[in-house]
Amino acid sequence: MLQEMAGLGFEQVELSHGIRITLVPGILKALNERFIQVSSTHNFCPLPAGMMHAAPNLFEPSVPADRGHEQEQWLRHTRRTLDFAAQVRARAVVMHLGSVRFFWLNPGRQLRNFVRHHPAAAIPADPRYQRLLAKSSAKLRKRMPVFWEQTRRSLEEILPYAAEKGVRLGLENREKFEELPLDADFPGLFAAVPPDEPAGYWHDCGHAELKERMGVITQRRLLEENAGRLLGFHLHDVDAGGHDHQPIGRGRIDFKMVRSFWQPHHLLVLELNPRATTAEVLESKQRIEDLLG
Repeated sequence: MLQEMAGLGFEQVELSHGIRITLVPGILKALNERFIQVSSTHNFCPLPAGMMHAAPNLFEPSVPADRGHEQEQWLRHTRRTLDFAAQVRARAVVMHLGSVRFFWLNPGRQLRNFVRHHPAAAIPADPRYQRLLAKSSAKLRKRMPVFWEQTRRSLEEILPYAAEKGVRLGLENREKFEELPLDADFPGLFAAVPPDEPAGYWHDCGHAELKERMGVITQRRLLEENAGRLLGFHLHDVDAGGHDHQPIGRGRIDFKMVRSFWQPHHLLVLELNPRATTAEVLESKQRIEDLLG
């Protein structure tokens, strides 16, 4: 796997949340042979025992402690990911921060159903959609506090371990309406986490594009509000049908605008669909290199 990436001209890789434990010996062998480096990993990495497919939301830090042992499992496997990240000398661990859960009438699902059942509607400008978006946002905000407070407590608990391991936490913007943090809440989150703590903002271009199409927030605003805490980027495009993880340039994202926020210390990760061809991977790589100049 890593020989293939090196053969395509990549000097660094991110180890994703789909890395099975059986791949670890080969990864360590590749690092010892020094033909590639690991820039970052993605929680959970390697996968928890028994899991054979990507499962970044298997355990969520937002589940209140009195509702089972999920938060304990999140802490356990996040510590394990940090151990592995330190072992492979990664600079950052990208992580999801949970979601607001609903027993029924999930407002995010209601928005998605509206879009599905009104294919001719101009989203997000349609007045009916705007009314539903406002109603859904209010419902989400009303239910959110207990989940958001648990997420913040989970972060407070894991930050000292990240500092001990010398690895930074990349807190990623998410694509689903009900996932945390809500996009407008990132500045408040970072205001409560001092800059010297090992945590920062991880920007996923595809997720931001999907949220912009929903009328929640714009990609530029997300970047402007969190530029001072940026650690890295997941780079992929979104096509007209709303499919993300597409090759760079095959969708509608304004990467010239995104590029204006890149700094030399940021990590840039191509996060493409596994069905992307070798030619598409190389094309995406070249497009990013052209933007870098």
